[in-house]
Amino acid sequence: MDTKQIIDYLKSYDGRPLKIMEVCGTHTAAIFKNGIRSLISDRIKLISGPGCPVCVTPTAYIDRCVECASREGHKLLTFGDMMKVPGSGGSLSEAKGRGDVNVDIMYSPFEALEKAEKDPQTTYVVAAVGFETTAPTYALMMEEARRRGIKNVRLVTALKKCMTALYWICDNQEDVDGFICPGHVSVITGSNVYVPLSERYHRPFVVTGFEAEHILASIYRIVRQIETGEGRTENLYRSAVKAEGNPKAIAVTDRVFETGPAMWRGLGVIEGSGLYLRGEYGEYDGGSRDLYEDMELPEGCRCGDVIVGRINPDQCPMFGKSCTPMEPFGPCMVSSEGACGIWYRNVH
Repeated sequence: MDTKQIIDYLKSYDGRPLKIMEVCGTHTAAIFKNGIRSLISDRIKLISGPGCPVCVTPTAYIDRCVECASREGHKLLTFGDMMKVPGSGGSLSEAKGRGDVNVDIMYSPFEALEKAEKDPQTTYVVAAVGFETTAPTYALMMEEARRRGIKNVRLVTALKKCMTALYWICDNQEDVDGFICPGHVSVITGSNVYVPLSERYHRPFVVTGFEAEHILASIYRIVRQIETGEGRTENLYRSAVKAEGNPKAIAVTDRVFETGPAMWRGLGVIEGSGLYLRGEYGEYDGGSRDLYEDMELPEGCRCGDVIVGRINPDQCPMFGKSCTPMEPFGPCMVSSEGACGIWYRNVH
């Protein structure tokens, strides 16, 4: 079928109401950019998932980063989208404005190695946040630091396994009928990792790209599977996603990191979902483990429900009022891939 036929089919769909989760925040942004919701039946509801690593970062992690950046002789390096994420005492941006912390924005984790070699008196702490997509980069960085004998770098990790969260969602939300799998994560993990999910929960898992026709095709395949009583994995993004994924990236991640429990904002602790430096790399750990405390959400905040698609962001009482991009309460409103921020820019 061509794209016009797919749109005609999806627009005329009149079966039972369906909920399809786009796990990845980049897919959420593309859905808005291309007006996908206006091209499909109102009986097909697209909901956001926890596919934004910044959005599921707990308050305790931000507090640890602020703590590291306030130590004498230390400098924190972070990507820009973490600067405004609030901790219990404010964000890194606010702390920097007060002169309380030493923090710079980085564009690559490998900057830390160059800075550390040039300035051996300073310990450079890297805020490592991400999913399976970015974990290999931090792993390579650690191997390079060890090879070059650089001792004055540290990682504070909030690296998580998106795949583990999908099992959590399937166990806790029976009303999600199908999944548009995270495209960037799938490049690393491969499409085969979704096969056990499909078999266990009998739901469609479709890997797709980020263009409008890609997303529409994935929605079509999910709807068709449901109509025919199927629940299997399909890969519509074979130009980038192989069945086995990227073995080299997976191997370096496994060499450097081990799994453990991790706090997901709004979800709680998920066993085996965090990535932490293995024992032989322990000297590089900046205090990543046991960050389980999360800031108590105020009355009315529905951050946890937004992250797993139980509600749309504009259904949260705080949306656009006490929580805005300029004064965010949670990271969902801050990150470029956060559902609340995307909805605010497109709906508010």
